[in-house]
Amino acid sequence: MRISKDTINSMQLTLFALVTLSLWSVGCQTAAEANRVDPLQARSTLEAVLTSWQQGDSIDSWVSKQPQVVVQDLDWKAGYKLKAFEILEQGEAVDANLFCKVKLTLDDTSSKQSIQTVTYIVGTSPVRTVFRSLAP
Repeated sequence: MRISKDTINSMQLTLFALVTLSLWSVGCQTAAEANRVDPLQARSTLEAVLTSWQQGDSIDSWVSKQPQVVVQDLDWKAGYKLKAFEILEQGEAVDANLFCKVKLTLDDTSSKQSIQTVTYIVGTSPVRTVFRSLAP
């Protein structure tokens, strides 16, 4: 039986693709495991960040605090005041992030109050992050 040159090239390409895919998936699993979220640390970070907002701190103040936390919340950045918050659940840990539902009571810049249920995405490694999801 004689194998054509095209068949050999095709087999080599398939083997190369399988090896590359295998190495890539091992690398991704290692990175995800190395940066897995610490749920207790994530929840306490979220509580500290929201308490800070409620006390009138600026969102940018977290850049200079220890530990530093990268915070993103469009309402906070726009000048809304946080009157109250309630973390509604323990959160769901998915790889590097903890997803937490939070009930916020906000005053906008004209002191009009609103209540919203939002999701925060909190990370603990390699840096601490608190991002408000754009989706509820």
